[in-house]
Amino acid sequence: MASKNYQIVERGVKNSLDYRVFFKNNAGVPISPLHDIPLHANEAKNVYNMVVEIPRWTNAKMEISLGEGLNPIKQDVKKGKLRYVANCFPHHGYIWNYGAFPQTWENPDHLEPSTGCKGDNDPIDVLEIGYRVAKRGDVMQVKILGTIALIDEGETDWKIITIDVNDPIADQMNDIGDVEKHFPGLLKASVEWFKIYKVPDGKPENQFAFNGEAKNAAFATNVVGEVHRFWKSLVNKEIDGTSISCLNTNVEGSPYLVTADAAEEVLQKSSEGGDAQPLPETLDKWYFIHLK
Repeated sequence: MASKNYQIVERGVKNSLDYRVFFKNNAGVPISPLHDIPLHANEAKNVYNMVVEIPRWTNAKMEISLGEGLNPIKQDVKKGKLRYVANCFPHHGYIWNYGAFPQTWENPDHLEPSTGCKGDNDPIDVLEIGYRVAKRGDVMQVKILGTIALIDEGETDWKIITIDVNDPIADQMNDIGDVEKHFPGLLKASVEWFKIYKVPDGKPENQFAFNGEAKNAAFATNVVGEVHRFWKSLVNKEIDGTSISCLNTNVEGSPYLVTADAAEEVLQKSSEGGDAQPLPETLDKWYFIHLK
């Protein structure tokens, strides 16, 4: 189940350039899903909050908006049009619940020694593999199982593999080896998905660090800890992330901290309208990719 501590507020019209998903806490105060939702969901710090941007089996490429106040979820735009991922046979849309860990940031000035590439300037990406199809804006409690490292246009783009702690077999899932045991074929399919999903757009296959092999839970947990420290430097203005809005309502000591009224004003200034764009004719098309 998703956390009851947060609610979403949809603004604009779905399938439009103005569509946004804002977040509020259980007191009704607007918050940033990037800055105000804690990374850790328990005191032991072994359960994490995941913000769901894209539910499994869907195609719309939704993402936390880094440059906008309160960082609402919006749909990615390419050449003025809303972006959708293609169905690369046999995968329909995204094959996991896809999202990000709050309070993380892959520093584009940090050269990651294990991959030899710098960070991609985003919160760290999360794949949740449990049985339930989540909803956009859900805040799920997950545990880390491992990671794969995509090299996307020369940047390190970690994909943290997790499972919802409320999944029926969550207690049997503790490390990367458990994924193949209980979800046979999923790791291979995940690497294949990331390798080919941009090919229908005319781009080459993506590359991976570690020959596409997944690293274990301990390795992934260390990666998440590092990008959490980078986020702390960002939100406390120790690092200049000029393209990222750090507006927040509850990060103590942050120079970007604002009042609840100021946050509400940001939300209210967002669009209530918008013209819905037609869904692309190719949305249900299957692409058959010859792997190199």
